[in-house]
Order: sequence, then structure tokens, then C-alpha cells
Amino acid sequence: MRVAPVGGTAVQDHVALAEIELCGELMIAASAAGEDRLSLESIDEVLRVAEEKARPPAEGR
Repeated sequence: MRVAPVGGTAVQDHVALAEIELCGELMIAASAAGEDRLSLESIDEVLRVAEEKARPPAEGR
């Protein structure tokens, strides 16, 4: 088994970190919701889907 060396050599995957943050936000919203499940509209709101759709496409994609 390999273990990462100690001393600040950690690699950060920014996409994975963003996905983890969004999952956390969904869990918080679900626990605070009054209904059994979040509606699709609530999920879109938590994930800021409207903001993403309104954003102009990034160059080079």
C-alpha cells in the first residue's frame, strides 16, 4: 500500500471539490426542506442552474 508523503504534496482536484461542495449544499437543502423530497425546481435553485444558463459560454470550449 502506498501512502502519500507528508509535507504539503497534496493535489487538489478543483472539479471534485466543486462537486463535493454542491453535494453538501443539496444535503443541507434536503435536511431543511419541509417536504419528503426536494422538487426539481428546488434542486435547480440550490445548484444555481439558472445562473449557469445565463452565463455566456467560455471561450475555448
